[in-house]
Amino acid sequence: MSYSKTSFLILLSVLLLLSTLWVTGQGAVHIPWSDIPHLLIGEVSAQEQVFQKVLIDIRLPRVILSLVAGAILAIAGVIMQALFRNPLAEPGLMGVSAGASLGAVVAIVLFGAGLSLIAPLAFLGSLGATMIAYLVGKRFGGSAGLLLAGVAINAISVSIIGILTYMANDAQLRDLTFWSMGSLATGSWMILSFLIPWTLFWLISLMLQWRALNALLLGDREVNHLGFSLKALRRRLIMSVALLVGPLVAITGGIGFIGLIVPHIMRLLLGANHKYLIPASILGGALLLSLSDTVARTLVAPAELPVGLLTSLLGGPFFLYLLLRERHR
Repeated sequence: MSYSKTSFLILLSVLLLLSTLWVTGQGAVHIPWSDIPHLLIGEVSAQEQVFQKVLIDIRLPRVILSLVAGAILAIAGVIMQALFRNPLAEPGLMGVSAGASLGAVVAIVLFGAGLSLIAPLAFLGSLGATMIAYLVGKRFGGSAGLLLAGVAINAISVSIIGILTYMANDAQLRDLTFWSMGSLATGSWMILSFLIPWTLFWLISLMLQWRALNALLLGDREVNHLGFSLKALRRRLIMSVALLVGPLVAITGGIGFIGLIVPHIMRLLLGANHKYLIPASILGGALLLSLSDTVARTLVAPAELPVGLLTSLLGGPFFLYLLLRERHR
């Protein structure tokens, strides 16, 4: 059985590699596969310089950001579903996305800022919302308190966002609308130089927690019996998700449902053992978001759709299917 699961991970890795090569060439400016190595490392003519600039300065950073973002959202979904022992859980439950949105709206409306201030305030908003949810939720037993605190924080954040949106002028409303829809157009080498090391650290840290995540599925008592401190584990996982998702949401805006769809599909294919579920979800999340962003970039080219709209269009019906499936069990 473990051999077949390992084979599946290898197959998924190969599929991701081939998909990445394909999506790198797609867009308003089409770049054939065969030209990519030459444009990256070879001498180019004057006519090819435009394609080289598009590939290196625009296309590659965006493709890499889509892979990183998909991996982050997927592993965050895995953690949340294990933490709440619910296949319908996703990172937004703790108020991470709502807090980030509130921080971004404050930056846009009150300070008239660009990405240089939107991203830090969005990150602080996501981290602050998560900390409040944890401090309130830990007063109650189990995960129910955390869930209810997250619902309250989401409601409060949405209300404040509504008030600030009412105060915004036309230009600020356009910025708010575009940011809230989610987009990977902000991808750049400068952003990736920070995001990739940060992401790798937390991904590896969470992958090493697979035994503790398996224990969580058995129940709170079993976690303690197996030698894990439930309170410390829950605190560590919550803060890890916040520190992983917060910077991403600050950069890309709201991209929903990747953290719901991918872990659920991988769990159906591989089972609930997090030793295999976590790497499969990382690969699957990167694959799904990179393909979704390619569709968003090419569907109405030379314009583009915000990728958050596309993932919501995919995720909404899938979420309804999960609700109906859980009801009929």
